[in-house]
Amino acid sequence: MLDRAFHDFLTRLPRELGLGTEDAAQVVDRYYTPDITYRNDGVTLDRDRLIAHAAPARKNARELHLQVHDTVIQGERAAARYTLRVRTRKDKTLEIEVCLFATFAPDGRVRRVDSTTRTVTEKSPEPS
Repeated sequence: MLDRAFHDFLTRLPRELGLGTEDAAQVVDRYYTPDITYRNDGVTLDRDRLIAHAAPARKNARELHLQVHDTVIQGERAAARYTLRVRTRKDKTLEIEVCLFATFAPDGRVRRVDSTTRTVTEKSPEPS
């Protein structure tokens, strides 16, 4: 069960939260427990801040591609290394490497995340 939950968390959540039209609170609640602690690059987000993060992502993102390179699952914990490519409405492309560690609750939702990111490339469109 955790294999499927982690796969969906990595591949479906970014699309649903960043590009979707469903209420962001419903998306967050589907993947995270109410007491979620999400620490990314030293910044900690709770449920409300994760929901708020969806609005600017939805406003700015036009396309999203995710390539998972490695995953490890052991008990209630999982880790992944992946690359996220986002094309913005201004035709800027961001390529971000992510290393993520997650702890799951018994119901399959994520209770805690610790992650680090590194922007690999940031390209603006070529002038015409």
